[in-house]
This record gives sequence, structure tokens and C-alpha cells, in this order.
Amino acid sequence: MSASEKKRQQYAVADNAAVLQTLQSSPTGLSAEEADARLKRYGDNTIHREVGDSQLKVFLKNFTSLMAILLWVSGLIAILSGTLELGIAIWLVNIINGVFSFWQQFQAKKATNSLMAMLPTYTQVYRDGKLTKLDATKLVPGDVFTLQAGNSVPVDARLLDATSMQVDQSALTGESVPESKYTKYDAGDGEFAESNLIYAGTTVGAGTAKAVCFATGMDTEFGQIASLTQQQTKHASPLQIELNRLTKQISMIAIGIGIAFFIAAIFFVHYPVAKSFIFALGMIVAFIPEGLLPTVTLSLAQGVQRMAKKHALVKDLNSVETLGETTVICSDKTGTLTQNQMTVNHLWLASGTYEVTGQGYVNNGHIRRADKPYTWQDDPDLEKLIRVAALNNDTAVEMDKATKQPKLLGTPTEAALVILAEKAGFDTAKVAKQTPRLREFPFDSDRKRMSTVHQHDAHTLSFCVKGSLSDLLPQCTTIIDHGQNRPLTAQDKKDIDAANRKYAAMGLRSLAVAYREVPAEADQQKQLDNLTIASVEEELTFIGLTIMADPPRPEIYDAIAKCHDANIKIIMVTGDSTLTAKSIAVKIGLTSDKARVVTGTELDAMSEAELQEALKGEIIFARVAPEQKYKIVSTLQKNGEIVASTGDGVNDAPALKKADIGVAMGVTGTDVAKDAADMILTDDNFASIVAAIEEGRTVYSNLQKFLTYILTSNVPEAIPSALFLFSRGLIPLPMTVMQILTVDLGTDMLPALGLGSEKAEPGIMHQPPRARTAHLMNKRVLYTSFAWYGLLEALVSTIAYFFVNMQAGWPARVLAATGLTYSRATTMVLAAIVFAQIAMALNCRTINQSVIKAGIFSNRRVWFGIGFEVLLLAFLVYTPGVQEIFNTAPLAISDWLFLIIIPIPLFLIEEARKAFVRRRHARALA
Repeated sequence: MSASEKKRQQYAVADNAAVLQTLQSSPTGLSAEEADARLKRYGDNTIHREVGDSQLKVFLKNFTSLMAILLWVSGLIAILSGTLELGIAIWLVNIINGVFSFWQQFQAKKATNSLMAMLPTYTQVYRDGKLTKLDATKLVPGDVFTLQAGNSVPVDARLLDATSMQVDQSALTGESVPESKYTKYDAGDGEFAESNLIYAGTTVGAGTAKAVCFATGMDTEFGQIASLTQQQTKHASPLQIELNRLTKQISMIAIGIGIAFFIAAIFFVHYPVAKSFIFALGMIVAFIPEGLLPTVTLSLAQGVQRMAKKHALVKDLNSVETLGETTVICSDKTGTLTQNQMTVNHLWLASGTYEVTGQGYVNNGHIRRADKPYTWQDDPDLEKLIRVAALNNDTAVEMDKATKQPKLLGTPTEAALVILAEKAGFDTAKVAKQTPRLREFPFDSDRKRMSTVHQHDAHTLSFCVKGSLSDLLPQCTTIIDHGQNRPLTAQDKKDIDAANRKYAAMGLRSLAVAYREVPAEADQQKQLDNLTIASVEEELTFIGLTIMADPPRPEIYDAIAKCHDANIKIIMVTGDSTLTAKSIAVKIGLTSDKARVVTGTELDAMSEAELQEALKGEIIFARVAPEQKYKIVSTLQKNGEIVASTGDGVNDAPALKKADIGVAMGVTGTDVAKDAADMILTDDNFASIVAAIEEGRTVYSNLQKFLTYILTSNVPEAIPSALFLFSRGLIPLPMTVMQILTVDLGTDMLPALGLGSEKAEPGIMHQPPRARTAHLMNKRVLYTSFAWYGLLEALVSTIAYFFVNMQAGWPARVLAATGLTYSRATTMVLAAIVFAQIAMALNCRTINQSVIKAGIFSNRRVWFGIGFEVLLLAFLVYTPGVQEIFNTAPLAISDWLFLIIIPIPLFLIEEARKAFVRRRHARALA
């Protein structure tokens, strides 16, 4: 037994006097002086947030990635070689990208903090013997305080007094059914199940209580779990690893080519060493896509913005792409797959059954039998059931003015009965005044029943009882049937049990209701005082069963179908019963009815090898504690899976942090869960996860598209230089280093960014997740950019170079190496690459789909980028002062006509290739 468990048991088993003595307190609490002293000793009652990196460190991290370091070094080499403008330009790219990345992270952090910001919570606390309103952060061990329905429990505490107390402990246990709490000690089943202990982070669903605090802040169970979570480290995302790998690949290629050209320039062209070095630097610059890092950052930022519109707040840019790799989703049931709104859908009475339409905590349905609507007045049996369900109830359902959503003050089960009464047309408030409650016997886990006593009329008392069927039916001796009470027979019991089993097999929950009416005695107060649980809950008349369930979200069916099409496995991990879990899983299409159901107890007994094998098949986890999710997630990762895991409770936090993508609930989630997660769902909806995965896949596809686009221009930048080298200088250098940088950092940037916003291609969610062994720069990207698009562009730009020289008299005259003709020729090479890239920007929008069919003008950002690069080119060509820096010269009308024609054949040739590939694929499938 851990120290924490021993401490809990110590306070649970001791009587009130002993607990107060241990805490050096009293039934009327602490004095203000003693409370202040203890506050100094124990500190504020707060959960310390994880201390992350300082803002300065986060800022600097954006300038120290491998690609960023490569650009710093490139800029330094450029400056040392005498090309100051080039070096400054490269460094500016790094600075702008780093600042933008930091800003995106800052905005995501700001949005997360706003989700986690909470108004101050106040608690009614005894100080100096008086009940006063106190900020919950100032509570100390020994404080005596009161709670009522709707209050958050601010500390770990021992109950001193309780009436009809029910607590929602799902934040700690994951169990959606509220726990009954009372002063008598009962160990309960599972962790945190002690009947007389309440815990920080939980919520009072019903009843009232008086308690004494024994742990605050980080010493609470909530705080200890938060502390464990904060000690975990997060590993680099797959995209970070892939970009580092890509940087190494590109660096090796660029440096290798640079060294080869440096040696060739010295020994083949007989260039001076200094001049050879500058030439080699130009080749390195040509092959390093300086614009890749800012384009990746901006593309991921666009993905984050699009996801935010789909209710998914991504805290880290790199997590966007990781979503696209997800192979398994471990999902909670309650509130994620389902609506977390318990709804009565059937009623069983001896006289027949009713169907109840509508879902959720709103009056949006009817009670029907044989397609005919019924009210509580149309059937005496139904009238009794509705009356007992409404009067034996401590829950209220209100409409939240801010969110326009129903808000319940009480328990989900009783809220379902409140809405049932509304659907029956029953005016609960009016009837409650006519038949006031005189006494109640709260629900407890021993007898599993709740009873209330009402003044039925001047001469009669009415006992209203509800509870579990197995505990209520033995207390019944009669049954109401068509308005008449008759003896409860053995056959009746068989029929009731059969009905209950039928509904249970469907994953539905049942609640039995009964009543008894007794004459009011002359001394009614004495009669009430003499009532006991035993005397009230005997010789009851059985009325019927209310059948209820937490309905699936309506959009869940399509979301699960999408996951199956995309080869993404979904594993339900819930605290609910095995029967309910499997029923819901089968109903929503998550698994077949052959899926294996593993309970938390069975999970603990399984070896790692057994669990690894079990996870390869269809599986559901039921009656599982949140902390067991960690074992499931880590084992899936050992199986090579990319895991997304959902959670909202503090005990979910370790699994959220361990998962490749931790997904916290924005509405019901605890701050600790939100801190640990990579993504927060602002609507707590599973469908939002699927939408985010689709967005992640789209982002990765778009990364490859603009990587292809950016790498394509490297070939025409390099080949003219190779011509210069292999002609031994007879062909003057067709492009300067600054012109190369113009393409990489100027004209290519906006069209590439436009490709980053391209919509998903049809069928993207019909493909399996990308394998971990797959890479951004794969064979298709290399072939397309270097051997296809790149060579076409190199051919066009080389022709453009000779086109200008032909107008100047070549081949009769030697190629110009200086002067206006040379500047115009290099300008034409630059312009030809820009116009060829117009076609490539359109070509890269799709892999095999026709761009014409996708909508040639549907991506406005690409066209905006194309317009920008043409205007930038014109600025460089015609602006005095700029011409000298970039070695440009004005172009003739004939040059512009040549340039305008370039994109047309390049676009049509690629459209023809794509059509050929589609036809070949169609024939292969036929």
C-alpha cells in the first residue's frame, strides 16, 4: 500500500472526532489566525502548472533546427566570400521564419490558456465558528467547509455530514456514473471509491455535505497525478525527425555537388581558388532550398488555422502532420463517441411498453405506443411512473444563457427522468407544490435505492421509490396493471427480468420505480419521525422500468466509416460495463460483434506479449481505469503504431503525454489533461479528431507538393552553371548567385505557400496511413522534381539564354560575358525559370488528378503567388539600383512573348502524363 493510500485509509476508517483531532480542527473549523499560519506552511491550494521553457528559450529554439543552422552557415560563407548582400538575405530568411514560428506557438499557447482560464472558485468555509465565503485557493488542511449540488470539490476531504450526496468522479476514475457518498465508511470497489472521502477535481452532482479538508494543492490525489505527468518527457515529432533527415540529405547533396564543382573549376576550367570557391558556393546555394523552412512553417500554420475552424486546437505546429500518420485512435466512450446526455428511450409497464423519442437534455420528443403519442394523463400506469420519476428527483436541467446549451444540476440519470416528465406533459413544479416532499431516504450503494415521502392529499402519504431492479423488485408485493393493483406473481417477475435482460443486451440501462400509499395519521409529524428505510421500502407496488442510454453522436457513424476506409483502427477505452461498451461499439460500427472485450482486471493480469498480440485484433477495453490507458498506449507504440489517445480526466494525462497525439476535451477536460495534450477538441467530438487527421494527411501531401515545386527550380539553377563548367568557360555563367537566391527566396515562396493550402485530393481518406519508413523526399518527389519537371525547366531556361544571344549575333559572334547583352541573357534565364515555375505551380497542385477537373482557378492563393512573382520579376528587371545588385537588364518585347508561351506546353504535357497514368491505373483495376 502506497503512502497516499495509507493516508486515505487513515482518514476513511476513523470516526469524525478522531479525524478532527488528527487535523487539530473542530466541527466549527479553524480560527482565522490558525488558518493563516497553515496557509504559510502549506501554500495556496493550487495545482502547479508544468514549468515549460522560458519564452526566450522557446524563441531561440526556432533558430537552432538543422535547416536553420544550415542557413546560418550558408549566410556566413556568403559574407566571408565577399557577397554581403547574399549572406544578409539568407540570414533575414532565417530570422523572419523563426519569428513567425514563435508567433504561431505563442498564439496557440494563448488560445490554450484561454481555454484553461477559470473564474475564481469560492467555497463556504467555517472560520472563527462562522460560515464565510472564501477563495478556494486559500483552503488549508483542517478547514471545515460545506458543499451542495453543482459545486466543484476544491480539496481532498473527509465527510462529516452528508445528505443525498452524489459525486461525479470521472475526472479521476473515468467512470461516468456518479458515486454515492455518505459518512459511514465503505471501502467500495476500485480506487477512490471510499464512501466518506471526496477528492479535488470532482463535482457534486446532488445533495449537500459538510467536510473537513486533509490535503490541498499538489498534495491532493489530483495534484500528485499532475506531478507525475509533468515529469514525463515528450519526444520529437515524426515531422521534426523527417525534416532533420531531409536537411541532412539536402545538405549532403548540395555540399557534395559544391565540392565537385569547386575541384572541377580549379582543375578543369583553371579558375583561381577564390573565384572557384564563389562559384561552388553558388552551386551549394542553388541546391539548398532556402525557402523550404519558412514554407513548411507557413503551411503548418495554415493547417492549424483550418483545424481551429473544425474545433481542433493544435498546440504545436509539428503535431499537424503527425495526425496524418495516425494508425490507431484510443477513444473514450462517454462524451466523445456518445453525447454524454443520458436519455430515456423505452418504458416497460405491465400493461405494455412505450417508446420515447428525442435525445439529450431537451424536450424534443414524445412518448409513443403503436405510433400514437401519449401524455401522462392518457394511461394510469404511465401516470404513476411519470409522477414517481419526477417527484423522487433532486436534479434540475437549465438552459445556459452563455452557451445556449442545457446545463444539469444533479445526476445524468435523474436529468433523463426530468426530460421524460416534460415529454409526458407533466408539470413537475406544479405537482411538487401540490404534493410536497416531507422526508427522504437518500440513495446508498448498499441498498441501491432512493425513497421520498410526499403529502399525496390530506388523508394520504405517498412513498416514491426508485433504484436498481435487482434491489427494488424483492421489496415489491404488488404490481400496477391497467390502473389496478394486483399481487405480484412469479410470472410477473419472470416477465420483468426477461425485459430487463433484453434491454441490457442492447447496452441499455434500466431503473425500476415503485410506490406505496398509506393513510396519514392524526399526529403526522410523529408518523414521519417514526418512518425508517425498512418501513418505507416494503410492500411496494411495482410500476415499471425506465430504460435509458447515452445516445451516440449523430455524426459518429460517418466519422468511424472514414477511419475504417483510411485503415485507422479505433479502440474504445471506457470505464463503462462490458455489455454497454460492446453494444455501443457494434451499434456505431466501431467493431463487429466478434470483438474481444477486455476488462481492467484482465488487463492487469495480461503480460506485455499477450497484450501486444491481443491489440492486433478487434478489441474493446471496458471497466478500465484512466491510468491503465498508459499501458495500452505504450504497448501499441511497441507494436509500431502511431497512436492518438483521448482523455479529459487528470488520470488520463500520462497516457495523453505518452501518445504520439494526445487529444484533450476542451469542454469537460481538466487543466492537467489540456496541459498534457497536443491537441484540444473545443467540442469534445470524435468527428473533430477524424477531420483533424484528414487535415494532417492533406498537410503532408501538400508538403510533398511544394517540396517538389521548390526542388524543381534547383535543376535549371544548376544546369546552366554546369554548362559553364564543362564548356571550360566558353559559355559564360548564365545565372548569378543573387539571381538564384531571387528564385529560392522571392519568386518561389508565395506559389509554394499557395500549394500548402491546396484542398485534399479525392480519396485521401481511402489510403492507409503513411508508413514510418516513408519519407518526404521519396522516389516520386525526386523523379518528378529532378528527372521530369527539373529537366524540362532546364531545357527551357537554356534555350532562353541562347535566344537572347542569337538576337545579338550568336553563333557568328561569341557569347557575351559582360555588358548589356550578358545581363539581358542572365535576366532571361531568371525569367524563364519564373515562367516555367508558373506551369509547375499548377502541375504540382495534384498528383494524378487533372488540374482542369480540380478547378484551374480554384486555388486563389497559388494564382496570387503567380501574380506576385511576375510583378517581382518586373521590379527586378526595370528598377534602377536593383538591376546592379541582381545583374538584371530590361527585356525586349520578343523576350516577353517567348516567356508568356513557356507555361502553356509545360502544363499541357503534364496533363497528358497524368491522363496516361489514370488510364493505366483504371486498366489495372479492371
